[in-house]
Amino acid sequence: MTNSMLLKGFEVELFTGTFAGENVGVSSAITQDLSDFVKEPDQRNIEYITVPDQRYEVLKHALLLPRQELRKWLDCKNLTILPGSTLSLGNAKIFDRSDLGNSYHSFIEKNYGTRVVTASIHINLGIENLSLLFSALRLVRCEAALFLSLSASSPFLEGNATGAHSQRWLQFPKTPSSVPMFVDHPHYVKWVEEQIGQGNMQNERHLWTSVRPNGPERPHVLNRIELRICDLVSNVDLLLAITALIELRIINLKNNSDKYDPIEASSKTQAELALLADENDLIAAKSSLNANLSHWKNGQKIKCRDWIKDLLLDVTPLAKELDMFDLLKPIESVLIHGNQSMTWLDSYSKGVSIQSLLQQGISEMEREESNFMKMKSTY
Repeated sequence: MTNSMLLKGFEVELFTGTFAGENVGVSSAITQDLSDFVKEPDQRNIEYITVPDQRYEVLKHALLLPRQELRKWLDCKNLTILPGSTLSLGNAKIFDRSDLGNSYHSFIEKNYGTRVVTASIHINLGIENLSLLFSALRLVRCEAALFLSLSASSPFLEGNATGAHSQRWLQFPKTPSSVPMFVDHPHYVKWVEEQIGQGNMQNERHLWTSVRPNGPERPHVLNRIELRICDLVSNVDLLLAITALIELRIINLKNNSDKYDPIEASSKTQAELALLADENDLIAAKSSLNANLSHWKNGQKIKCRDWIKDLLLDVTPLAKELDMFDLLKPIESVLIHGNQSMTWLDSYSKGVSIQSLLQQGISEMEREESNFMKMKSTY
């Protein structure tokens, strides 16, 4: 099976705080003691990066083990890992700098403030062939709203419900504000160099969009695509299910670009596709699975839930062939019961406090790690 699989890796951003759900920044101290973690500009965030692997069972270990290591460190300070992707009970009016001497952090604080203080999951999928990489970039960008909808976990900010399912994606400063549907590698390189020259991007990393090319020497040397739109997915099985769905879409694309590459299979122009994808992302951020989206093939309206069901049906034969079908099951559960934001908002509408919901989320994360350790001990 692994011969057909892509390398996959994750960048995991987390909030730290009290067991009451209040954000507390300690990333500067964490990175001094734990070498596997890196600072974000605001020290209420901490990040770890997994080693790429093809195997989902290995990826589960890679995602949960750092969380356990971080939790042990935090326990000694009477702190914990917080669920959710925004400052649910935190102060969004102040920027809690992790590194006062970092000029790039100064730039971010000055230009964006706490709009960037969010937690998320970045999913990287390895693709060496540049033609396939940009074809996959187009497909994943056109379907990014679906993956955001499955992951949405940020309905609260500063102790209030915002009315959105992904407040994180609504507030995060997409940069540059307009990004084309890249035709190929030379198109991407030329555009990035122009943006940096015009001051729209500070450097090659300063491309904050739903999905982007990535590699060791951007923009010239690329080896993966990076989906950046997803909120923090606390449940690792769901995260792996979302990743599996994306991977299956890309493998189907590789086998049949005429059907799956939006430039080849859509009635829309490149400019129309880029606008459609960006609009879908914002609509999904507001109402996720309940959103009424526009399909990239023809622009026709389709319910987000129905579109995801169509994707699951489409990838099922390949999933069974690659022994990946069971990996997708958590998505079915989300379609039935709702994502994290939807279940939180349902309870909130019935009088459950944000603090109580965060405390339940903290317990669920702890329980997942504990169950993983029990399973690991039986290997």
